[in-house]
Amino acid sequence: MSRGNHKGVPAKRRTHARVFAALGDATRLALVAKLSAGQRRSISQLTKRSRLTRQAITKHLRVLEHAGIVHSAHAGRESLFEFDLEPLAEASEYLRYVSEQWDGALARLKAFVED
Repeated sequence: MSRGNHKGVPAKRRTHARVFAALGDATRLALVAKLSAGQRRSISQLTKRSRLTRQAITKHLRVLEHAGIVHSAHAGRESLFEFDLEPLAEASEYLRYVSEQWDGALARLKAFVED
């Protein structure tokens, strides 16, 4: 999200909001951490060593999928889930952009106060 690129800004904001909302849950963060190792995993594999039911894990995976953070593919009767780095990379870029805006605002405030 460069400074001169304002095309599609409302859509991008909605996309970023979905990503941040999806990551705002400890269970979903744990699922992202498991999937970020690069292997596709089934719900059964993701449920291992968890106190949550398959149904609860599935619900969390669907939220992550809606945000584009994971994708599923069917393999026989199972759904395999895979991590997608792109939405997180875009969110990181957005945070850098916002950080630059804040840095600029703070620098202007500092200059104003020191004058």
